[in-house]
Amino acid sequence: MAEYTFLKGDKNWWRQAVIYQIYPRSFADGNADGIGDLKGIISRVPYLKQLGIDAVWMSPFYPSQLADGGYDVDDYRNVDPRIGTLAEFDQLVEELHKNGIRLIADLVPNHSGDQHVWFQAALKAAPGSPERDRYIFRDGKGEHGEIRPSELASHFGPTAWTRITEPDGTPGQWYMHLFAKEQPDWNWDNQEVRDDFIKTLRFWSDRGVDGYRVDVAHALVKDLKNGHLPERQSYDVKVMKDDGTDDLFDRDEVHEIYASWRKVFNEYDPPRMAVAEAWVHANRRPAYASTKGLGQSFNFDMLGAGWNPKKVREIANYNLTAAKKSGSSTTWVLSNHDIIRHATRFSFPKVSDFAGWYKENRFTAKPDVELGTARANAMTMLLLALPGSTYLYQGEELALQEVLDIPGDHMQDPQFFRNPDLGLSRDGCRVPLPWTKTGSSFGFGGNGSHLPQPDWYGSVSVETQEGVKGSTLELYRELINLRKTLLAPEEYRWVKHWFAPKVLHFSRPGGWHSVTNFGSKPVKLPAGKVLAASQPLVDGKLPANATVWLKA
Repeated sequence: MAEYTFLKGDKNWWRQAVIYQIYPRSFADGNADGIGDLKGIISRVPYLKQLGIDAVWMSPFYPSQLADGGYDVDDYRNVDPRIGTLAEFDQLVEELHKNGIRLIADLVPNHSGDQHVWFQAALKAAPGSPERDRYIFRDGKGEHGEIRPSELASHFGPTAWTRITEPDGTPGQWYMHLFAKEQPDWNWDNQEVRDDFIKTLRFWSDRGVDGYRVDVAHALVKDLKNGHLPERQSYDVKVMKDDGTDDLFDRDEVHEIYASWRKVFNEYDPPRMAVAEAWVHANRRPAYASTKGLGQSFNFDMLGAGWNPKKVREIANYNLTAAKKSGSSTTWVLSNHDIIRHATRFSFPKVSDFAGWYKENRFTAKPDVELGTARANAMTMLLLALPGSTYLYQGEELALQEVLDIPGDHMQDPQFFRNPDLGLSRDGCRVPLPWTKTGSSFGFGGNGSHLPQPDWYGSVSVETQEGVKGSTLELYRELINLRKTLLAPEEYRWVKHWFAPKVLHFSRPGGWHSVTNFGSKPVKLPAGKVLAASQPLVDGKLPANATVWLKA
């Protein structure tokens, strides 16, 4: 593995980085089998470099049965042969590093896949065996153990318990899975499990991985002592305790695990970074961002802000203050592989509960694509100007809309199959990217794509937007590269616009200003040199649904 000077010494590179999420199966297909792969990603490294990003976060690329998009991991220290090989992984790391881009790997520690060698060993072993203790097996209730151990729902169905058949052919114990039945939960009270994940962290860190995104980071430790089993039908954060004693999520003991991981991270130069996906109460989030633990935590608050300047300001203030107290930097997120693309969310009416509204109106509502694109670009520009790191999701630089009309027989997401009548699925944001105007898969690969692409994809493809002034792709390239020249200490100050209450204006050290117009009419700009704008100015004024960066 070659040495690159930019990789050494800067232990804080992630604090204000721009990180681009790649969903490997849908980014680029290098062998024409309809599934994205490492060869495809390698071929697009020049594109990533031109975009200007600091790092790639790559969603799971491990061997998997794809019961949940790769988050059912069968082998944590290998590459899914449908995606590539370890040699190709090493080549990808090399190509990224050669081009000044770091790599963050997705780690899935709450559960494995049901084909993992340890789970298969547990199925063959006896109740009470060391093999079963690596997972959460329990006897059922009732005379013959036929009743599930507790009334615990899963994210994807009415129960988080599945009964197995014992090696002798009789109905046996039940195992816990907070997600799909193909995703059995690890028992993190088991030392073998803890030791094996340390081994995994060293395996990938030694291969050049620069950091980790930790999936469901708040769920590892459950209260299973003295025969206790959690009972829950809702996974809404609102029903979760906020003091570290919840019996299922966000228990204080989870940070002992992350403290042990931090020791491993600090063995490297620079230390490996980590960011927690932790759906917890806001007051609990700083613990996951502790310098003694993972170091950073996703802030998903902007997902619920809508196009509301008051909420955006409140969320920014709260999270930047909390990050400062924890010694970390905050994160800004508008889209990822689990949520409806923000260009689509901004295309629909302003509602407080978008998911609920979408359930009721998805068949009749038509997105206002022009409005959605304008607001999406303006909001991204605002977040790029705030202190902290910004996480982008593949395709948002093309202003991709959610694909809302995937036929049911093409769906892959287990969320959809839980209740097909609702039509809720994450597949719409996972449709393979359009690279060219035409072709069987718009340049994604040479032989179709694993999810159907809509006819309109060519009109928003990379080829269509590249070199076109005013396109979203060129805007992202301009902003991300310009941002590098403007980066300053993690400080900001709000500037009041007495004549425009629907304007958010803040300054950064060095005379950098960001102004966003949330209103419906153009507004006068303060004095300063225009550095970039999400829309052309109108007679020197900032249009509605637009952001501008100024230099005072």
